[in-house]
Amino acid sequence: MENLSGLVSRIIFRNEENWYTVFELAVFSTEGAAGSSDMVCVGNFPLLNEGENVSLQGEYTDHPAYGIQFLVKEYEVSVPKKEAEILRYLGSGAIKGIREALARRIVKRFGEDTFRVIEEEPERLAEIKGITEKKAREIAVQFAEKYELRQAMLFLQQYGISNLLATKIYQRYGEGLYQILSENPYQLAEDIEGVGFKTADEIALKAGISQSSDHRLRCGVLYALKEALSDGHCYLPKDLLIQRSQELLFEEEREELAEVLWIQIKNLSMDKHLFIKEQNGELCVYDASFYYLELKCAKRLHDLNIDLSGDERLIAGRLKRLEETNGITLEEKQKTAVIKAITSGISIITGGPGTGKTTIINMILKYFEGEKAEILLCAPTGRAAKRMTEATSYEASTIQRLLHLTPYSLGADNTGASSETLRNGFYYEKNENDPLEADVVIVDEMSMVDISLFSALLRAILPGTRLVMAGDIDQLPSVGPGAVLKDLIQSGCFADSTVILDKIFRQAEESDIIVNAHKINRGEHIRLDNKSRDFFFLERAEINQILKNIVILIRDKLPCYVNAKPFDIQVLTPMKKGALGVESLNPILQKYLNPPTKEKKEIESQGQILREGDKVMQVKNNYQLVWEIKSRYGIVVDRGEGIFNGDTGIIVSINAYDEAVVVEYDGGRRVNYPFSGLSELTLSYAVTIHKSQGSEYPAVVIPILSGPRLLFYRNLLYTGVTRATDCVVLLGSRKKIEEMIDNADEKRRYTGLAERLKEIWL
Repeated sequence: MENLSGLVSRIIFRNEENWYTVFELAVFSTEGAAGSSDMVCVGNFPLLNEGENVSLQGEYTDHPAYGIQFLVKEYEVSVPKKEAEILRYLGSGAIKGIREALARRIVKRFGEDTFRVIEEEPERLAEIKGITEKKAREIAVQFAEKYELRQAMLFLQQYGISNLLATKIYQRYGEGLYQILSENPYQLAEDIEGVGFKTADEIALKAGISQSSDHRLRCGVLYALKEALSDGHCYLPKDLLIQRSQELLFEEEREELAEVLWIQIKNLSMDKHLFIKEQNGELCVYDASFYYLELKCAKRLHDLNIDLSGDERLIAGRLKRLEETNGITLEEKQKTAVIKAITSGISIITGGPGTGKTTIINMILKYFEGEKAEILLCAPTGRAAKRMTEATSYEASTIQRLLHLTPYSLGADNTGASSETLRNGFYYEKNENDPLEADVVIVDEMSMVDISLFSALLRAILPGTRLVMAGDIDQLPSVGPGAVLKDLIQSGCFADSTVILDKIFRQAEESDIIVNAHKINRGEHIRLDNKSRDFFFLERAEINQILKNIVILIRDKLPCYVNAKPFDIQVLTPMKKGALGVESLNPILQKYLNPPTKEKKEIESQGQILREGDKVMQVKNNYQLVWEIKSRYGIVVDRGEGIFNGDTGIIVSINAYDEAVVVEYDGGRRVNYPFSGLSELTLSYAVTIHKSQGSEYPAVVIPILSGPRLLFYRNLLYTGVTRATDCVVLLGSRKKIEEMIDNADEKRRYTGLAERLKEIWL
């Protein structure tokens, strides 16, 4: 790393939330005096003010918009000693309530002794015109707090902790950080966002904590299970959890270590962090909250599963009249599905594309409209809800919005907020205390619903309300933990009210997208001869060839072919990393699809350039982000909260003065992101197939060349293909596509909802 030292001459920009700072440094000459050359420096600095002397370590970078900068990795601040330096420091606003004029009076009175007076004899500040005794005390408190923070930063630096993380630690623990660091650094992994086990472990090693300490073992087990949750599991089998924990904690696996970890797991269970359950002949270890989520879901489903059958001849007669009135002839299974929805408290409709799910939902709607019933339609994502509205001409919303998602706030009436929602800083206003006012609730895209969202929905539905769930069991499961739709069907508890659609209707048979999707799902190889009108294959063996063809397809060929804009066409890939993963594809596609111009503002965030006009995705659920929909005259016509993992939009403006980026999502929803919140956004010219769930695009381009068998399996390709409405283009290796179709080894999810249902039904 390079070294620089000098005087902070000007703060150009500072983000008070993450302390990202841009400043000018008057570089010291070899003799130690501030020279005439200035260098723009950037980094995270919780303590930095004009007039301070700093020693920096970092590297020079060439920013595409701002030129040469010095990116600071580590720094040290020297307290100003000379009168001119003290005056510049105090006049910079470092101490609230002191500006340049007052700073001059203070320094004129105390000179180079100013800081000692503030620290040791603060009452003497009252000798200065304009400073009362109260203000003198306030100045002393601020000075002491800054001193304490500076000392804490220096203390934490010895553990290799970054400036940004050090600030988070200080803000969380204050003076208590010294005890935490000396006794249990693993507490950081539980309390501070962005600190994982590995970071805490590195800190603990430098703090001299034993590798066999109980704190370390407990944290390792909890982290291993937390990682499993992020992979969609609700639990791990005992042996697998011990294996993953050993891999994390020790360099080798030994039987005695496994026994030690099992003792820790049992202790965590006694402390109610974990729940140990025997099912299917093996011991399973749950995060306790997810075991109870499954259990509560099973109990509520049992209460909702009421026989609501009436006069069958009357129902059949009404359906026949609806068919005649609307010119629709229901196939036998479709008719059964409609009747089950009418006569059952809970009904399930599952089938692939082109099997008539939408026709069934529309007929259910028409039937209950005739009954003057109150009907609510919902889906797990905004895109899916929008498609549901378009297909039914009936307003649908996201499940979150239907349940009135609300940020948790101290002092407010948070009645009914459950522990799992409060833990994430939000709750649903609709629950058992304030249920949904509906006779029928219809949920589409059920394969995307995870166990937490499903539990929240069930809490808000009263027994006697019909719950109709539709989805494709062969799609990828939800991003969050659980496999709800699959568990509901496999439990067998709803066999009498579940209809599995397997017939492709004539109109759908004209689409090779639908025909090939079903072939892929059955494990049959598909024709890749380019004789189709909507399904194409370009065999390419080189990465550069594939990249070139992707750009040509999106920019030049497909927009006219499917009558869409280039940004409506989506690149889907099985991988995050690798030459054809999203991390590599996005900067390349950005370069060609939204190149830089003088008119387009841009900002660097988390190692990526975000530019006006860029296609971006929200990468985590944020229940407190406010969105607005405005009329053409700028009047707010709708407002709500919550932008969710996988939502995609376009950057419409970047405002350096307001420090905000405005992103427009589906339906004209606009969100202001502060610069400090840009870590939640990523470019989305290319997304993983998993992230595309619930979305439909006019055309998709799927590069498939090489990669691990674990990531290239049948229903991943099936899901990717079914995201397209008008055109699919596969690029790459014919052999790899065939191997993907042959690979039915879908990644197993460890979930227990089916078992909880069976236990209650028995």
